[in-house]
Amino acid sequence: MTSFAPAVRNHRRTALALVLCGGLTAALAACGTEEDPDKGTNGVARLSAAEIDEKARAAAEAASAVRLSGTLVSKGGTYRLEMKLNAEGGMGSVTSKKQSFALLRVDDELYLKAPAEFWTHEESGGADGSSDVAAADKLGGKYVKVPEGDPSYGQLRGFTDKKVLLDGLLALNGKVNKGGRDTVAGHRTIQILGGKGEGGAFDVSLEDQPYPVRVARGGGGGTVTLADWGKAFPLEAPEEDDTVDYGGQLPKSSG
Repeated sequence: MTSFAPAVRNHRRTALALVLCGGLTAALAACGTEEDPDKGTNGVARLSAAEIDEKARAAAEAASAVRLSGTLVSKGGTYRLEMKLNAEGGMGSVTSKKQSFALLRVDDELYLKAPAEFWTHEESGGADGSSDVAAADKLGGKYVKVPEGDPSYGQLRGFTDKKVLLDGLLALNGKVNKGGRDTVAGHRTIQILGGKGEGGAFDVSLEDQPYPVRVARGGGGGTVTLADWGKAFPLEAPEEDDTVDYGGQLPKSSG
């Protein structure tokens, strides 16, 4: 008598093998369709930390303009910045704990605009105090030209200098490392760290150009967002009747 049992078992093994093979193929196909985190980006996140750092700095330097908004903390105090900068100068405001004033620079011509209280030197008294109040009334609300020889010229100019300000903001201390991904103002980003972040950090856009879009300074030195890269803005010297040229040196101020 002929037995057909082995043939049946062979068919079962073949069917099982086909099922397993089909399942494995489906699993591999599913793995192949997992979303690529860099799909639709500029591809910068695939680079090393040093390469991302270099590309971000190059993009920032090449950009014709940028807008900065945030806080800087230094030994001199805490400053809130709202600035627009380009190659010719900058405009915006600087606010400290004591005072707030506007800055405008066109090439080497630097102007400061503040309320009368800013120009009132609190230590003055008597006749000097009266003179001080008169000067404050004259300067308050006007664009006061800051002489290049004035001690405050260099410091104030730094707030309006795109290269100087960005070089300072993007400086990282320690070995440069890659951080995590995030979304800043609608832009997917990759973070670059100084050390583990104690040396500062900044987020680099993964969309279009690899611009820095947020900076966290090391040691609690403040956080600044950067936007409107390459967006032009009007930059002109103030009208003559809105300007005061005080002379060789600015008067003391309460700020």
